[in-house]
Amino acid sequence: RVCALSLSPRAFPRPPRASPRSRAMSTPPAAAAGAGTVVSPAWLADAMRDQERRVRVLDCSWYLPAMARDGIEEHAARRIPGARYFDVDAISDPSSSLPHMLPSASQFAAACDALDVRNDDQVVVYDGAGLFSAARAWWMFKAFGHDAVAVLDGGMPAWLEANLPLDETAVDDATVRAAAAAAAAAVASEDGRRAGCFKARLDQTLVRSKQDVLTRCVESAGNSATERLVDARPEPRWRGAAPEPRKGVRVGRVPGSACVPFFSLLDESKRVKSGSEIEKTFAAAGVDLRDTSTCLVASCGTGVTACVLALGAALAVPELRPKGLPVYDGSWTEWGAEDSGCPVETD
Repeated sequence: RVCALSLSPRAFPRPPRASPRSRAMSTPPAAAAGAGTVVSPAWLADAMRDQERRVRVLDCSWYLPAMARDGIEEHAARRIPGARYFDVDAISDPSSSLPHMLPSASQFAAACDALDVRNDDQVVVYDGAGLFSAARAWWMFKAFGHDAVAVLDGGMPAWLEANLPLDETAVDDATVRAAAAAAAAAVASEDGRRAGCFKARLDQTLVRSKQDVLTRCVESAGNSATERLVDARPEPRWRGAAPEPRKGVRVGRVPGSACVPFFSLLDESKRVKSGSEIEKTFAAAGVDLRDTSTCLVASCGTGVTACVLALGAALAVPELRPKGLPVYDGSWTEWGAEDSGCPVETD
C-alpha cells in the first residue's frame, strides 16, 4: 500500500540510538492532572509512574515505502516502556480496496482488548517519525468515542532526546501483530456490541464519505456547498503541478478546497507548532478555524496526514473543535481515481 505523500526519506530520518544515560529515568516536573491533545515526554514519564492512573502507551509507527523504515521491526527492537503496537494500516476495513480505511466498531474494540486498553484509560500515541501516523491513531480513537487520547509531542525522537528509558527486550512477531490479528478476526458490528471489554461506537460526525464530500463540499448546478475541504497534501500536488505517486490517480484537487500541507503544522524537530501558529497557518490558506458556520473537512492522499490537520485544529481552538476535524477517509486516492466520476480542479 502506498500512502498519502511522496516524501524523501530524509524528511523523517531514523532517530539515533539512545545514549547509555537514557536508560536512567530523569526527574521531570509533576504531570498535569489530565492530558490534553498533546503531551510532552516529561508529562508521559511522570504519568507512567503514577500508580493511581492507567496510562496506555501505543506505538503507532507506520511509514511510507520511500522512508525505508519498518514500524513493526522498530517496535520489536525497542519501544517506550510498556508500549504496545497499534498498526494503523492493518487495523482497518478488510473489505475496502482503499488503504487503511476505518475498521468497524467491533474490530476496533477487539484491537483495544488485545492491547489491554479500557474505556476509562488515558491513551497516549506516538510514532518514530515525530508526528506522522500517530495522528491517524489519535483520530481513530476520537472517532470511536474515546476522548482520553493524546499524542506524544515529537514522538520517539523527542523521547530519546529527553534521555528517557527504553525497553529493548525482544518482542516476538505475534505479540507485535496481536491487535491487528484481533481486529481481523472480529465480526463486524455497526454499534460495537460484543463480548469484550472495550466498547466502541463510531461517531459519524467525524467521518466523511465520497458522497458526503460531493454533496457538501462541491458547488454545482443546483447544489450549494455547506462544508469546505482542507487538503494536507503538498501544494504542488494540490495544484495539479506534480504527479501523484499512485498509478491510476489523477492530478489536482477537490473543487473549492484549500491547501494546508500537514508538515506546515510541524517545526523542524517534527513537533507540533503552537496553537496560535497553527491558527495562522490555516488563516494563510484562507481557512478560519474560529468560523464554525462552515464545517471543515480534512483530506490528504489516503487519510493519514489529514489527521494531522484534525489534530492541529483541536490544539489551536479546543473550545470550538475539541475533536478536531472530520476526515474524508478515502481522501485523494478515492476521489482522484480515474474511474471515480468525481470532478477535479487544477491550476
